[in-house]
Amino acid sequence: MFSLVQIYEMQKFKAIIIDDIAQSRATLKEDLEAYCPEIEVIGEAEGVVSGARLLKKTTPDVLFLDIQMPDGTGFDLLEILPEIPFKIIFTTASDAFAIRAFRFSAVDYLLKPVDPDDLMEAVNKLKSTPAAGQDLDLLLDNMKSQEAPTKLSLHTQDKIQIVNVSDIIRCESSGNYTIFHFADGTNLMVTRTLKEYDQLLSDSGFFRVHQSHLVNKKHITAYVKTEGGYLLMSNDQHVSVSLRKKAAVMEMLDKL
Repeated sequence: MFSLVQIYEMQKFKAIIIDDIAQSRATLKEDLEAYCPEIEVIGEAEGVVSGARLLKKTTPDVLFLDIQMPDGTGFDLLEILPEIPFKIIFTTASDAFAIRAFRFSAVDYLLKPVDPDDLMEAVNKLKSTPAAGQDLDLLLDNMKSQEAPTKLSLHTQDKIQIVNVSDIIRCESSGNYTIFHFADGTNLMVTRTLKEYDQLLSDSGFFRVHQSHLVNKKHITAYVKTEGGYLLMSNDQHVSVSLRKKAAVMEMLDKL
């Protein structure tokens, strides 16, 4: 548990919960009180219309927003607001399409029923997350499209950059960071691990060829068998293929 001194020193966040199920709102509020004392719930609403009314009167630091509600979706609510100066954590049932859109857009979400550990992690991220902006715009675009997302939100230490997935030649591990290499010759170091991007991009034409390398299959120009085996990419860079991955890489290349 937290001491009174620890709670006093915590950065405080005023929150609003919008969810059409009363029990879900009550449970989330109880979990926030138990596990996240830095969050103060200042209001609740059960739908798009009531939520819009509440947000016109009260501006929170963070909004916990359900997606599917009887009178519309959480996205409908956001689109009718004149501005969004607060942070957003979506709450959603398991929906593979929606979850993929969240991940490509780098927007935080919680799966119902909400796990306390996931809740604490999401709240902890609030301290370093800017108010909804580019990421939210990208999420709305990705949710409207029925195809795989074509744009990806990348967070560095000092900015958020939206990139075309097709422009990524490869991703390279650098400890707890990932270096993105782009077709225009630029690089970008991102504050997430290569493992996370392997999971995210595997269905978008990317292949893990080494513990430290994830490549865009569309940018492979050759496989060179000498020097232990490596891939030649469209930017003339050489990417090592691990011995363990060699058979899978050869099978992948045969299918291109």
